[in-house]
Amino acid sequence: MKIRVKIVLIVLPLIITPLFLIGIAASLSARNGITRVATEFLRFKAEELKKYADTQWTLLVENDLTGNQEFIDVSKLAVESFARSLIRCETELIFAVDETGGIAMQTGDVEISENEADRLTQLMSAKTEGWQQIRLGGVERVAQASVFEPFGWYFMISEQRDAFYQAINQIFWQSGLIISITLFITILLLLVFSYYLTKPLQNIVMAMREIIVNNDLSKRVDLLYRDEIGELGHTFNLMTGELENAYDQIKGYALKAVVAQKKEQKIRNIFQKYVPKEVIDQFFQKPESMLVGESRILAVLFSDIRRFTSMSENMRPDEIVESLNAYFSLMVDVIMSRQGIVDKYIGDAIMAFYGAPVQHEDDAFKAVQSGFEMMEALKGFNQRQAERGRPEFHIGIGINYGSVTVGNIGSDKKMDYTVIGDMVNIASRLEGLTKIYHEEMIVSESVFRYVKKDISCRMLDRVAVKGKKQGIGIYSPRKELSQSEENAWKLHHTGSQFYYKREFEKATRYFLEVQKILPGDGISRVFLKRCETYMKSPPPADWNGVVVMKEK
Repeated sequence: MKIRVKIVLIVLPLIITPLFLIGIAASLSARNGITRVATEFLRFKAEELKKYADTQWTLLVENDLTGNQEFIDVSKLAVESFARSLIRCETELIFAVDETGGIAMQTGDVEISENEADRLTQLMSAKTEGWQQIRLGGVERVAQASVFEPFGWYFMISEQRDAFYQAINQIFWQSGLIISITLFITILLLLVFSYYLTKPLQNIVMAMREIIVNNDLSKRVDLLYRDEIGELGHTFNLMTGELENAYDQIKGYALKAVVAQKKEQKIRNIFQKYVPKEVIDQFFQKPESMLVGESRILAVLFSDIRRFTSMSENMRPDEIVESLNAYFSLMVDVIMSRQGIVDKYIGDAIMAFYGAPVQHEDDAFKAVQSGFEMMEALKGFNQRQAERGRPEFHIGIGINYGSVTVGNIGSDKKMDYTVIGDMVNIASRLEGLTKIYHEEMIVSESVFRYVKKDISCRMLDRVAVKGKKQGIGIYSPRKELSQSEENAWKLHHTGSQFYYKREFEKATRYFLEVQKILPGDGISRVFLKRCETYMKSPPPADWNGVVVMKEK
């Protein structure tokens, strides 16, 4: 909204409000005065008519003719004639109602409806005198009413309501016209005055726009008035002068910043191939923090290509490199799409982690989902390998979740952003167990606790991986289960519970049911053999079901 409009909107109510109130007050005063005069005039006519009727009745009384109907009728005609003499315009009407509610006398023709007649009868019965508002012949009227007992008449000297208030309505229209004209002239004058008041401000705005469009800080404004607005223009000129000096310095700084930004971008593009993007961002934000390691709970994923060494013996070096690059490209895209970090390539193996440098509540879930998607992407990769006459890849995936040390580890000449700790070693061992248990993916018990609500998992065993004495539960996750698999996994779960309670006969029955549903199921077959062995030769009292692994 322009300032000129604001000035009009502020000043106009201050002028119009008193004017409007004065006009309303004057109109109401004139209405009251005219109404009083017109009302008194109707009352005067009513009194004159009643006086004349009293005179006629007095003559009848004095001449002892009150019992002669003929003379009474003559008197009534005289009263009617006098009433006609009181009429001054066509809109006036004088009439009388008798005791039956009928019209006994009237100065003009009018047709009265049934409702109007009922209203007159009510007024006659109540003998209501004074000012009245009635409807007669479908026309609204104002009237002065009086009762004349000798004739049994109820007089009404009336005038049409529109005619009665005509002068008052004219005053209202004239007042409205005067206020409207005054309002128009006031707005016009305010716009003219506000234009001259705001012209210096417009000059400043135009100068600022020209500076913005042309980047010309040498632009100045002309000072029209020596007042506060003129002082504002002078200040603007001083400001643009200082900005012009500062602009030259800013251009120099901007050039340096662009050069530095391009150098930084080159560094990012180069090192993003070796270090995760998040790590580079953290380095540029807080370089000193990258030299300090920290403890972090995260998920670690290891994947390895099965029998890659023997497979590569039948491939040319260029085929090995090309196939590995295509394979790694697919796997890395999957890992990074789930906000994972590819830590390193260990020959044909991949190590990745989830939860550093940015931690998420569902890092374990994202790691397992990455495993599913890696195996799904591998199907398309193997199809292309087969089309080119090359061997298919088969992988094993191990995932663990727990506390590790994360940070830049190495020397001042070569450092890696990586994770270390016992939990990392266990993840690597879980990947190795996929070969023994013939599963594509094995996760630890800590991962199972975080994903069991969303992902179906089957307990495979309790093992102590090589180099560890304490056993952990290992699980096989599955993205989707058929109905038969779902039923078999429930039976396997119940059988496992009996197994670890040393109730081997009961456990055997459940594992046999699993074999019926899933013939050739490897895990239940392993447990059946163990149950058979333990039923013949029970385990020692300190047996806890943990299988100690002798190899990686």
